[in-house]
Amino acid sequence: MDNSRILIVEDDEDIAGLIVFRLEQAGFITRHLDSGKGLFPAIRDFNPRLIMLDLMLPDVDGLDICRRLKQNPDTASIPVLMVTARGTEADRIAGFETGADDYIVKPFSPRELVLRAKAVLSRAYPESPSRDTIELAHGPVVLKPESHRVEVDGQEVRLTATEFKLLKDLMLHRDMVRTREVLLDRVWGYSFDGYARTVDTHIRRLRKKMGCHAGLIETVRGVGYRFRAS
Repeated sequence: MDNSRILIVEDDEDIAGLIVFRLEQAGFITRHLDSGKGLFPAIRDFNPRLIMLDLMLPDVDGLDICRRLKQNPDTASIPVLMVTARGTEADRIAGFETGADDYIVKPFSPRELVLRAKAVLSRAYPESPSRDTIELAHGPVVLKPESHRVEVDGQEVRLTATEFKLLKDLMLHRDMVRTREVLLDRVWGYSFDGYARTVDTHIRRLRKKMGCHAGLIETVRGVGYRFRAS
């Protein structure tokens, strides 16, 4: 499957031009929109494998767009990389809580942008089946790598590619503490300074989806997280 198509939603012409240039230089196929208008028709026509989304658009807030994408079954599986000038920790948390798969702040390094895009795509669309294809079952949680499904108490729980990979890493290392830095490296594919709290936000989302069994993912204060096997 061709995973090279990236849809860029960015109203600043200069920034959009830079993003398009660097992505196409790296071998990606791009399409650019300067507003949120026409986004869903563009998705149907272009079939992007990744959406790069600015938050401060002229017609609609990017957070609202991301929320709509993740609530729509036809677009929920498309990863979203937010590219925005909103750089506070609260802004990043808000972005991840609406369903973003990654978040990069302007001004950004073009090399880092390409690296992040590749990392998001590799998480969402693995080029080959993972060697860890054995079903993981601990208590009420069953994770099935081959079908990319998670069940809690026998009911399927819809996870993003990042949430799935995060839960899988925790379950593979059950009863072992995983630091934020290790999780960033293993799940996101990088460990940049200032992004450790990204893990916290995804853990909150994951716990919420696990419902009454959220406590299986324990916080080890000052260190990281652990999946409790018993």
